[in-house]
Amino acid sequence: MKSEIKILVTAFSLFISSFAIAQDSESSSETFSPNGKPIVTIYSDFSVENSNGKSNAGFEVTRAYLGYAYNFSENFSAKVVFDVTNTAGLTPSSYTAFLKNAYTEYSTKNIKLNFGMISTTSFKFQESFWGKRYMYKSLQDEYCFESSADLGTSFKWDILPLLSLDLSVFNGEGYKKVQLDSTLKVAAGLTIEPIKNLYGRVYFDYMKNGIAQSTFNVFAGYKASKGLIGAEYNLQNANKMIADRNWSSVSIYGNYSFVKKLSVFGRFDKVTSDVLANTTSGWNSTDGNVYIAGIEYIPVKGIQITPNFRYSDFDNGSNSKSIYLNIGLNL
Repeated sequence: MKSEIKILVTAFSLFISSFAIAQDSESSSETFSPNGKPIVTIYSDFSVENSNGKSNAGFEVTRAYLGYAYNFSENFSAKVVFDVTNTAGLTPSSYTAFLKNAYTEYSTKNIKLNFGMISTTSFKFQESFWGKRYMYKSLQDEYCFESSADLGTSFKWDILPLLSLDLSVFNGEGYKKVQLDSTLKVAAGLTIEPIKNLYGRVYFDYMKNGIAQSTFNVFAGYKASKGLIGAEYNLQNANKMIADRNWSSVSIYGNYSFVKKLSVFGRFDKVTSDVLANTTSGWNSTDGNVYIAGIEYIPVKGIQITPNFRYSDFDNGSNSKSIYLNIGLNL
């Protein structure tokens, strides 16, 4: 299997390199001026939560992305982003900085090639469609089906205006646990817009270290001027390459803007894992349902304010009710 992966990676690299060289890349370089911009994104909230009869309330800055993006030419660019995360659940009142992105990119009209610590492709499209990452992660990210970034390379080809293909090779550990070993994750995705504003996407990845882990997801969504609706299904076999740790999930969400700058939204998540031998419930402790509803207010571009209510009903019998006020800042 190791030799097959090496052959695949080599062939993949040769393919994307030859494809990139064949593109027209410097047609208007005489008029281009190198430029860059800082990246600052901050997520904060105030919450009141009641979980199994116990109440907690407090203010929190959950995350800050700090970095810089630079365009060397019309075709070559680079980005470095640090993810400063609140790790209060592990070490009280502390923040940890992770290298979230550090990559170079080559792009033309129809192709895009990234290399380094890059964003993964498993749920990037869904996260963008959901549009409320500052308030609540997309399903795969929230329940740790996949990591949002990893060391590797990715290639995207816009085959037609309404059809694109992406291929990727990753280390497989994610950006918070970077290590070198013989295991690589290979991934492929196909995105289509058969009619205007109607989107579909299928994705599959595979990695093996003794036990093979495979992930499949499918997404469909419609986005109009006043709102959107989307749904996704995810299936993963042998989570973390552990035999029989199979699970699946469904997420359905919608948004409607009834006046300018103000919209209402709702979301439903369901996670289900297999029942292992000699047990009576799924192996995953967060199996169950999550319901979210709220109002989003965007006073100016770059600021999002969202009061929302969340209810979690877990299969293990526990539940929680929460009221949040989330604020997202994006420079």
